Amino acid sequence: MSTKKIAIMQPTYLPWIGYFALMDTVDEFVLLDDVQFARRSWQQRNQIKGPAGAITLTVPVLKKGKRDQLVNEAEINAEIDEANKHARSIQLAYAKAPCWSKYGPGLLAEIVKPRALLADYNIALIERVRDDLGVKTKLLRSSTLPIDGKREDRLVSICEQRSAGIYISPTGSSDYLRDSNAFQRTDIDLLYNDYKHPASYPQLHGEFVSHLSAIDLLLNCGERGLEILRSGINLVEAVKFHAR
Repeated sequence: MSTKKIAIMQPTYLPWIGYFALMDTVDEFVLLDDVQFARRSWQQRNQIKGPAGAITLTVPVLKKGKRDQLVNEAEINAEIDEANKHARSIQLAYAKAPCWSKYGPGLLAEIVKPRALLADYNIALIERVRDDLGVKTKLLRSSTLPIDGKREDRLVSICEQRSAGIYISPTGSSDYLRDSNAFQRTDIDLLYNDYKHPASYPQLHGEFVSHLSAIDLLLNCGERGLEILRSGINLVEAVKFHAR
């Protein structure tokens, strides 16, 4: 049986460290960009930390006539200059961070680069943060793969199409994966990353705040960020996890 490992996640905006920790556990990370777009979700927002605490950054997306659309169809509202506002907010929050000079300018350049589609924007930023953190995992877009089927069957189809023998999932998907029995009908091993956010790491602006965008870890800790990120990885077999 293949020992190739895959994880599958929607492309979110400046994801938290658990997203990159999951990515780091697999050989290929598939960005699920051809499923329904969910408004007001992590696909278009995340948080950083400023002097007053957590700050939410939201990418504006066109709404009119866009009720049912796929992730890779969602368009950024170019009439609202939010990208430059996000860049200014990030610079104000992290200009004094230890690793700002190494990673900050490149990150800001990517944030202000014009893009029409939210998925393209998110994926470019994911690639940037992945590379800066030192994660080596290959990224693929599900829309480029010959797959079909409903939600859980689609995950199996991706694994089969990529010849993967192990699927690693975040624990948030455990209920529907258990109820669907999709992976139990295959030879693909199902594992969960029961990720534990680090209790703390060096961070600006007072008391530690967890579950921020991974850029907080990157700009504060730089090359040490990958080691810190990996400290929370906890892979559990599906049978053992579901028995809890």
